[in-house]
Amino acid sequence: MVAVENLINQFHPISLKEMDGVKLLDRVDTKYVCSLFKLSDILRDLIGEYNILEINDRRIMSYQTKYYDTANFKMYHDHQNGKLNRYKVREREYINSELNFLEVKFKNNKSRTLKTRIVKSEKLNWFNNSEIDFLDCKSPFSSEDLEVKLLNTFQRITLSNQIERVTIDFGLEFKNSKGDNGLFPSLAIIEVKQSKFSINSEVIKVLKKHQVRPCSFSKYCIGTTLVYPHLKSNRFKSKILLINKLSA
Repeated sequence: MVAVENLINQFHPISLKEMDGVKLLDRVDTKYVCSLFKLSDILRDLIGEYNILEINDRRIMSYQTKYYDTANFKMYHDHQNGKLNRYKVREREYINSELNFLEVKFKNNKSRTLKTRIVKSEKLNWFNNSEIDFLDCKSPFSSEDLEVKLLNTFQRITLSNQIERVTIDFGLEFKNSKGDNGLFPSLAIIEVKQSKFSINSEVIKVLKKHQVRPCSFSKYCIGTTLVYPHLKSNRFKSKILLINKLSA
C-alpha cells in the first residue's frame, strides 16, 4: 500500500464538484481484477493521463454499503442464474464527503448500467415515505419485501478525465447480520465507466499492457457467496478461484 499511496500523490487533484460533469449514471461498466502489487505498475503508467479525486486533502476514500434483497435472495439469484434486466438495491455512505444515498442499479439486456439515487438522510434499516416512493418508481420491489442482507466496506481511488471515470476499490470486507465475514485484503477491483465502450481508453490500453483482462465482478454477489455459503453459487466459482489465486 505504501507504493500505491506514493504514486497517487503524483496525480493532479480534482474536486467532487469539478468531476460532476462525468457522473455517467447511464453508462457501460468494464471491470478488471488484479493484485495490489500489480496495481502499482498500472498507476505508474496512468500518471499524467487522469486527474484524481481529492476531498479534504484525502485521495483514498472510505465507503460503506448496505445491500438489500428479498427474504429468498431474489436479486442474488437473478444474477446467479444469468438473468438479464436485473436490479441491485443498496444504501451507500460516502464517508469522507459525508453523503449517504439510496441507490437502484439496473443492468439491462444491452449491458448498460443505469443508476438512480436519492439522498438518504437517516441511517436506518427501514424506509421513509419518499424512499418508498423512490423504490416503487425505480424498481419492481416493494420496500416491505426488502431487508439488509450484506454489509460491505472498502476504500476507493477515483480517477477521471473529460470522458470517463475509473474507480479502484481495495480492502474489501463483507459481513452479514450474524457477523460472518469475508476479506479480500490483497485484491483491487478496477472499474472503467464510459458512456460508450472504447478500446482507445488510456486505462484500458494500460491494463492490456499489464495483461489484466476484463472480469465481471459483483461486490454483492461475491460477498454473498462468502457469508452465505449455503446459497447456489456455480456462476461465481471461477471468480472465487481467480481471487484466491491473485490473493495468494
